[in-house]
Amino acid sequence: MDGRPSRDDAWALLTEFTDNPSLIKHALAVEVAMRAYARRFGDDEAAWGAIGLIHDFDYQQNPTVETHLHAGTAILRERGWPDDWVRTVASHADYMGVPRDTLAAKTLFAVDELTGFLTACALVRPDRSIAEVQAASVKKKLKDKAFARSVNREDIVRGAEELGVDLAAHIEVVRDAMATIADQLELPPRT
Repeated sequence: MDGRPSRDDAWALLTEFTDNPSLIKHALAVEVAMRAYARRFGDDEAAWGAIGLIHDFDYQQNPTVETHLHAGTAILRERGWPDDWVRTVASHADYMGVPRDTLAAKTLFAVDELTGFLTACALVRPDRSIAEVQAASVKKKLKDKAFARSVNREDIVRGAEELGVDLAAHIEVVRDAMATIADQLELPPRT
């Protein structure tokens, strides 16, 4: 691959390996959250967005701890994706043993589980609006182990801590980013 991959390259990779609509929406949510944080931190929005888009590209075909990301990072390396991007993708799963030693890596970890939890919070609202999800409500739902039980709450809290941001503020940044693509996430726009 010549130079830095584009968003089109990232989208092509994602859709080559993933056709599950929920996984594609998750990738889009992580992409937009990564872009929002890149803007806040004055970093490369396009690069961070592409990393967010591809972070789970191999998950549909490799859904286990033994295969997810092991296969994906090998594919990225074989195809010449930038090594720093590959390390960032690998670092979002603790089991890969790759330290989150960059701001992009810390951000990817911080937004990954939260995007799914915010989607679940929106879906139980009568209006299903992501824009109307309140941080206080999200924090309350985080304590309810029966709600969205597959989401790792420890990762959400630890992600905000590693990123050095207040959890409520973090929830708002990610929620606001997701609200900008509510239609792509199949959630209603702001009411």
